[in-house]
Amino acid sequence: MVTISVQEQFGQIDIYVFDQILRGNIAAGMRVLDAGCGYGRNLVHLLREGCEVFALDEDADGIQHVRLLSESLQTGLPADNFQVGSIERMPFPDDFADVVICSSVLHFARDYGHFRTMLTELWRMVKPGGMLFCRLGSRIGMDFERVRDNVFRIGDGSEWFLVDQPMLLGLTEEMNAILVDPLKTTIVQDYRCMTTWVARKRRSRNG
Repeated sequence: MVTISVQEQFGQIDIYVFDQILRGNIAAGMRVLDAGCGYGRNLVHLLREGCEVFALDEDADGIQHVRLLSESLQTGLPADNFQVGSIERMPFPDDFADVVICSSVLHFARDYGHFRTMLTELWRMVKPGGMLFCRLGSRIGMDFERVRDNVFRIGDGSEWFLVDQPMLLGLTEEMNAILVDPLKTTIVQDYRCMTTWVARKRRSRNG
């Protein structure tokens, strides 16, 4: 029996994605779409455990890295599962995935319209009964200099689209979604806040 380290098993996974795995909300056999996957930091375990993984990112180098990662783990998944593209126009049908992950992407929205376009596409991908996992910049717990509308200057000088609690709770209600967890926010070294928002799509309009 070959023993591998925890780091080999999970890679550089986001701790809040890890939490959803531990609780069984992301499990082997599920179809998982990582929208804005980067170099696949959240996919190592899912690829190892037999999830039907799809991934999309605008960075062609990142997608090539994920393809090679999948190949090295002998998943048997087609290379076409991993595509270069934008979240605003994803090449997948409605109700596509059991779980959609979007980690550290939405705060790069140019404005509210751009944010809503991305969110609409993400939600379109989620199957009834499925889950959307988002980790994004917020201003829950810290004040930031407003640049325009929902765009603020964070501690390192970057300009981010930042949500707040009323916005996320309002969007959850508007989407007729169920919060899987209360909103969880981490203040990172006094220069940014990152909030985890996890919503489940109802199986029917009434429940």
